[in-house]
Amino acid sequence: MKSNFRYSVRVSPQMANRIVDSARSILNKFIPDIYIYTDHMKGVSSGKSPGFGLSLVAETTNGTFLSAELASNPQGQGAAVLPEDLGRNCAKLLLEEIYRGGCVDSTNQSLALLLMTLGQQDVSKVLLGPLSPYTIEFLRHLKSFFQIMFKIETKPCGEELKGGDKVLMTCVGIGFSNLSKTLK
Repeated sequence: MKSNFRYSVRVSPQMANRIVDSARSILNKFIPDIYIYTDHMKGVSSGKSPGFGLSLVAETTNGTFLSAELASNPQGQGAAVLPEDLGRNCAKLLLEEIYRGGCVDSTNQSLALLLMTLGQQDVSKVLLGPLSPYTIEFLRHLKSFFQIMFKIETKPCGEELKGGDKVLMTCVGIGFSNLSKTLK
């Protein structure tokens, strides 16, 4: 596990410990060396909204970072979230991202595809886990705005690819460049 971060703002510092303990109860079953750093803010520098959250990041053996993040609901909006539930749910989300695999976690799939679209007029490829609903809709937007179509190849989970099925995305970028940039 790479560095993980838990935060609490304008709530008891004990909330942080409760989040950490519940996340560890799930993750320690798989790997013992987990580092979760805590940050508690209070006073003027903490803003006006109380709350807490957890951001977990895992690094694979080939240097890929997969992440999951959850935060409590704002006061007065939605049901109250217990720190223990938040920690457990965030740990389960991270494990799901690890299972899904790919080079980019599901939250950042659309960013990788956008960068491929705007990139050089050359072939770009990325291996993703199963596409999230947001990414599928984002692909429709890329087609509408940039007239870019991605070649989508499914790679079934095999001996070489662990976890869920993978998707190889391929496109030719539009060669976007900043016209305001001065050349020296």
